[in-house]
Amino acid sequence: MAKWVIDPDHSVAAFVVKHMMITNVRGQFNKLSGNIVIDPDDMSRSSVEVSIDVAGIYTGISKRNDHLRSADFFDVAKYPQILFKSSRVKSPGASRFEVSGELTIHGISRPAVFSVKSLGPEKSPENETSMGFTASTAVDRRDFALTWNVALDSGGIMVGNEVTIYLDIEADLME
Repeated sequence: MAKWVIDPDHSVAAFVVKHMMITNVRGQFNKLSGNIVIDPDDMSRSSVEVSIDVAGIYTGISKRNDHLRSADFFDVAKYPQILFKSSRVKSPGASRFEVSGELTIHGISRPAVFSVKSLGPEKSPENETSMGFTASTAVDRRDFALTWNVALDSGGIMVGNEVTIYLDIEADLME
């Protein structure tokens, strides 16, 4: 069984959501932490825990970042973290995983399934062993009480309801 700790300097959580139903807006969270346990002999003993600091949200637009931190969206004063804790890990193929668990956003927990691909392991020049993991899932933001919106004259809405979440993680072997 291998235990890995997320390297916050080389990991990011990102999202994509429709704006005005015509374009994608992207953002990211640059502060995340957590652990990954992989037991290749018994995947049921594998697990993932990730914590994301919501205050670190970055979209490239200060006004939008502030709005997303506000009570209209994430309300970081009340809900400072997004959490994911796995309940099941399956490996349908080499370097591929299906990780099911609870995703908590805005204080609300819902089931989520991440499709994961692993890369590595690799040895660093400092002789540390690291693995890479890319993961994604899609959620309906309304399931997490993130409901702020504005109706458009066309009948559409300002902010799409489906949000795709991406995790790009580098994790170091714990010894």
